[in-house]
Amino acid sequence: MKTIIISFFLVTICFLSACVSKKQKENTISISGAFALYPLVVKWGEEYKKEHPEIRFNISGGGAGKGMADALSGTVDLGMFSRSIAREEIDKGVWWVGLTIDAVIPTISDKNPYLLKIKEKGLTQDEFANIFIHETITYWDNLFNTNSKTKINIYTRSDACGAAGTWAKYLGGAQEDLKGIGVYGDPGLAEAASKDHTSIAYNNTIYVYDVVTGKKRPGIEVIPIDINKNGTIDAEENFYDSFETVLKAIADGIYPSPPARELYFVANEKPQKKATIDFIHWTLTKGQKYVKEAGYVPIDNAKINEYLQKVSE
Repeated sequence: MKTIIISFFLVTICFLSACVSKKQKENTISISGAFALYPLVVKWGEEYKKEHPEIRFNISGGGAGKGMADALSGTVDLGMFSRSIAREEIDKGVWWVGLTIDAVIPTISDKNPYLLKIKEKGLTQDEFANIFIHETITYWDNLFNTNSKTKINIYTRSDACGAAGTWAKYLGGAQEDLKGIGVYGDPGLAEAASKDHTSIAYNNTIYVYDVVTGKKRPGIEVIPIDINKNGTIDAEENFYDSFETVLKAIADGIYPSPPARELYFVANEKPQKKATIDFIHWTLTKGQKYVKEAGYVPIDNAKINEYLQKVSE
């Protein structure tokens, strides 16, 4: 009898453990991917848990390429993605919703010897392409017709990422066309650019500006884009001094697209787990109030309604 009672209790404990484990899995949302979206998703996770304390989040960076690969393989519930969805990804069955907008911005060290001239003149789309892709401009002096030889040290992303893909698309190429020293991740690229006084790189806005102060992060400066290609940065092109003015330029469509772009959640077909769907719905409704606070540009109501329709189908 004693053996039977012990066996009963062991079976009961195993059953209860299995139930708890299943419940935890159902209430855990795993997310990986783009560094561009990471700070906002972390903020969303913190706020969502205040309303739904039973939900757990596992959120990690790694780049948009990792987010897409993890999502398509089912390794995570959601991937964070920061470039336009490719045809081949659609053919693989990817499901996505847009969440917010940010931009990739060209960066240099604030100790660059040509900083004042760069901020006054800016660079055109073609000049950026000739530096990052074609390598026909290899010295800063080439841009200012001086006789000295100050080499442009190019830095790019080593990981498959939306920032590199978006920046390359603006320049007429793909990530693999970008020249330079490969650096892993957005934070690493920003640090490399800030430490090398003759560097050129690119970063997502959230890694260029401090969300709290609205000022550029220490060591980083922005190369203004000469959008109208007239050889000078006009008043309407000069919006880089603060995070607020940059975000307004993105929202108003003044900053070109690309490198301004929409950021997404992606999944291997539409998520079936209720916790995941509920969270996505929240990000597109109540969660939108945290978008500006976290340093991003909201998507318009028409887009939100379009994505909410996809979530509810």
